[in-house]
Amino acid sequence: MILQIGAGIYNFTDKIHVMKQTLLLIITSCLFMAGKAQVKTSDKAVITLPTLQNCDKCKDEIEFFISKTDGVTSVKVDLKRKTATVSWLTDRTDKETIKATISSLGYAADDVEADQFAYKRLPKCCKKPDETPKPAPPKG
Repeated sequence: MILQIGAGIYNFTDKIHVMKQTLLLIITSCLFMAGKAQVKTSDKAVITLPTLQNCDKCKDEIEFFISKTDGVTSVKVDLKRKTATVSWLTDRTDKETIKATISSLGYAADDVEADQFAYKRLPKCCKKPDETPKPAPPKG
């Protein structure tokens, strides 16, 4: 089918082809803009846990509660190195908030001391061994 518009003659299939290209360009532009709008910046840090003991209960508790913190995308506790590797969305939380959360669980995190009330509630296996020397039993 041939259409005559003004002084030019257009084939109907050419018009459909131009419309398809235009529609494809519009869809591509919308997807590009939607993708840019959803880009979230993230950060990652290794946090030292000096009071962490070689205990799976400690590891599981820290991983569970930190993973529930708004904005945290991943957390992995390494018992041997006494560290937590944490990734988060920067528009939702920050490293200091994560360290404060760890402290509120009863563990020291980098330069943030453990909350003493929370530390006292930890199971014995999650506490640092008593560092004060015990008196020798009486001889005799």
